Amino acid sequence: MEGTRTFCGTRIRPRQIELIREVVGGYPDLSRTELAHTVCELLGWKRPSGRLKGRECLDLLDQLGEEGVVVLPGKLARRPLGSRTRVPMTLAGDPRQELVGEVGDIAPILLERVKAEPERLLFRELIGRHHYLGHAVPFGAQIQYLVYGSRPERQVVGCLQFSSPAWRMAARDEWIGWDETARKRNLQRVVNNSRFLILPWVRVKNLASVILSQGMRRLGTDWEERYAVRPVLVETLVDARRYSGHCYRAANFRALGETTGRGRMDREHRREGLAPKVLWVYALTADAARRLRES
Repeated sequence: MEGTRTFCGTRIRPRQIELIREVVGGYPDLSRTELAHTVCELLGWKRPSGRLKGRECLDLLDQLGEEGVVVLPGKLARRPLGSRTRVPMTLAGDPRQELVGEVGDIAPILLERVKAEPERLLFRELIGRHHYLGHAVPFGAQIQYLVYGSRPERQVVGCLQFSSPAWRMAARDEWIGWDETARKRNLQRVVNNSRFLILPWVRVKNLASVILSQGMRRLGTDWEERYAVRPVLVETLVDARRYSGHCYRAANFRALGETTGRGRMDREHRREGLAPKVLWVYALTADAARRLRES
């Protein structure tokens, strides 16, 4: 049996791996999801809200299965994290007549949280069809918003998504100045702006910065309501080959430097430098860095 490994930034000891093996071997009729929930219950792997870290535990079980540590039941149809999903193709996502003008012409701008299935499908379609990265299953915790303009008629003008942060990001970690203990303890208080879309037929001056500013005012309360954690820092990655990041600067984000380009899940350093991006951060509190350094 190998030594320690990590789960969501927490060390897993050999005796915990052995317990996982006992659960998987002792309950062969359970599905992978049921096994993940059982392991989470036994080991106390829960979010501050009390919900189980089932999705992350599924990834750990898959990893252990690939290494031959456990023998898992066959997979049910499930979209893995980061995978492309089927994108609906409906009239709701078709390009419309160009909307041109100043942000005041379509105000008030409204951010509405995605909760019901019709809203989720619309969000997926708009991101999948019109965002250059497409739609993928977000990593970990997530909140999504559809953005509406109110005039001359109510219509969707954009999408905004927040999800769990990258495990490590050199520029961010250096700016915060936290040690490993503080990083593991407080990483959940960092949130990633993982998708931002202004629909391509919407050409409204200053709209992007207004959406971001509203999102920053909403995020803390909405995230805490759903996950029982009050975030203090928002991070995002901007592909400088495509975008200048001007709207983030206008919304008072701060550029910290370039990433290595590995991607959030490349822990074996196989993709170094392939797609470096500029890291921008927004402090939701004046003392965000200090709070994140607290162990």
